[in-house]
Amino acid sequence: MIARIWHGRTRVDDFERYSDFLIERAIPDYKNTEGFIKLVFLRKKTEKEAHFTLITFWKDIDAIKKFAGEDYEKAKYYEEDRKFLLEFEENVEHYDVFAEEYA
Repeated sequence: MIARIWHGRTRVDDFERYSDFLIERAIPDYKNTEGFIKLVFLRKKTEKEAHFTLITFWKDIDAIKKFAGEDYEKAKYYEEDRKFLLEFEENVEHYDVFAEEYA
């Protein structure tokens, strides 16, 4: 299993609206991709901005390519992201998941 990690920043005023956008637009996109396993979306506010970290889990690199394209290390953005994000980080990070534990 491979974890794909993306980070984005918005204005604090967009914290809830961007959260809603991710739930309504991004989650269905992930879920409809063959080889998708699960996701965890994290968020936090600071005084000056809001941070979002999306961690998605995939069967293998081929599954990630179905979602992100052949250049799978590049971040995938939606047209609507232009309304919210303060910058567009070029790349995401990928990690092999070698252990997993639940309470």
